Amino acid sequence: MSKQPIVLYVADAYCGWCFGLGPRLKAFEAAHRDRIDFRVISGGLFVGERAKAISRYPHIPEANARIAHLTGVRFGAAYDAVLKQGDFVMDSADAAAGLAALRSQGERWGTEIFDRMQQAFYGEGRSLSEHETYAQIATALGLDPDRTKQMLASGEALSLAQDDFARARALGVSIYPTLLLVDGSSVQRLSTDTTLEFMSRELTQALSAHRSAV
Repeated sequence: MSKQPIVLYVADAYCGWCFGLGPRLKAFEAAHRDRIDFRVISGGLFVGERAKAISRYPHIPEANARIAHLTGVRFGAAYDAVLKQGDFVMDSADAAAGLAALRSQGERWGTEIFDRMQQAFYGEGRSLSEHETYAQIATALGLDPDRTKQMLASGEALSLAQDDFARARALGVSIYPTLLLVDGSSVQRLSTDTTLEFMSRELTQALSAHRSAV
């Protein structure tokens, strides 16, 4: 664990609300990355018995409409086709492994990697269980696509994903998206359902309190 405070984003690539937060999170990080590091881990929304065909979650179309209305994000036509067909299986363990494989090559790229994963699914309707999805993201970011696929094929990335799930549980996180200020053993939950200005003000106050306590 970092000796310096970090902003930790606990999310799931198959979480529509995480997709909705994406643009604001990118702006939030851009405004503050000069003074604090941002990290991303997967929480594991659709794992085990919950990894089912998307049609088994009939609330999703209505939730997507609400997300789009409240956040302004757009779900792509290719994703809508996947949703309409209904047989695509959302497996968060596969998605978490993909994130871990890419993140291991550049931890500071975490939020950008996660955003590209969500764009691949919600924008382009691509599977986050396919190794080629991550190879293409790796190439786009200047990472190693062959190393990425090797980590996925060997199970190394899945082991790292399981570590993510365990850390999320240890932090008491079961709802996504969750944003935390982590400073050693001190954990403070930060707001995600508010304005960028409020998020920035909240982080500034929390960091000021941290400095005063040191």
